Amino acid sequence: MQTENHSIAVLGAGSWGMALALLLAKNNLKVHVWDRDQSLLEEMSKEGRHRYLPNVNLSPHMMLCHTLEEALKNVQDVLLVVPSHAFAEALQNIKPFINAKTRIVWATKGLELGTGQFLHQVAERELGQAHAYAVLSGPSFAREVALGLPTAVAIASKNLIFAKDLSQYFSSDNFSVDITDDLIGVQLGGVLKNVLAVAVGISDGVKFGANARAALITKGLAEMVCLGKVLGARSETLMGLAGCGDVILTCTDDQSRNRRFGLALAEGLTQEQALQRIGQVVEAVYNVEQLCGLAKRYQVDLPIAEQVLAIMKYGASPREAINALFKRVPVN
Repeated sequence: MQTENHSIAVLGAGSWGMALALLLAKNNLKVHVWDRDQSLLEEMSKEGRHRYLPNVNLSPHMMLCHTLEEALKNVQDVLLVVPSHAFAEALQNIKPFINAKTRIVWATKGLELGTGQFLHQVAERELGQAHAYAVLSGPSFAREVALGLPTAVAIASKNLIFAKDLSQYFSSDNFSVDITDDLIGVQLGGVLKNVLAVAVGISDGVKFGANARAALITKGLAEMVCLGKVLGARSETLMGLAGCGDVILTCTDDQSRNRRFGLALAEGLTQEQALQRIGQVVEAVYNVEQLCGLAKRYQVDLPIAEQVLAIMKYGASPREAINALFKRVPVN
């Protein structure tokens, strides 16, 4: 498929959505960008750039749309980049403007708030199984993608034609795409890595040191593999870009909102104060309880996630909760 003149809608103009929109536009796709925040669209139209990506100009291949109807007109492919807690609502909102041939990919990482369902399950529930679905995930900070720095991600879909088309849309000299059909594995990595990043952020914030950081990451990867196994995810997916790769990135670099959230909690800030400081969505806040519920349903022990939940929901001391992970008695 030729990318030139092919139109795609990007719904969600946060930093990650805009980074991907810029990449698509650079690859000569016509990109229709929509966001529910009309003031953000007006600001971008006036300034010619995005508030969180100030060093990158918008592309002439990009059209800022103020309504979903306008964004989805004559578009076959839709990229959703909305917070996980808004994912179902976004699907409901686009339903009047799409048809059975519309193909949907998302770069959202998370489980549905309340049900704990994976997002492909939410999509099938809201829109049915006639559509081609895919998910893009992996170690990728928005700013670096927008600047054209080298990045590699994974795209998962049961529809190989759609996956190959998406690979062509996104691939460039500095952005490579691995294709898989392991939807569970790719999505699980994107969920668990945010919770792990909070734990590592707290550990680093209270000065537990590099040894503790390495231990938490390693134990977190082991927990991810255990849960993935019972969910049917493939181990090579979890040890690949969307699993291990995303865990390493999110846990070790301060561009990560979830890591910065953990650092803020370690300073003694309340959850609300930490979120206010960051000023953007912190997915772990929405996902940790869903993740623990999923693990409980399948009788898998996730001690790191459980301690993060104890901090967020029950007011446990961040230092004491993370320290407790190093005092656990191993089970043979």
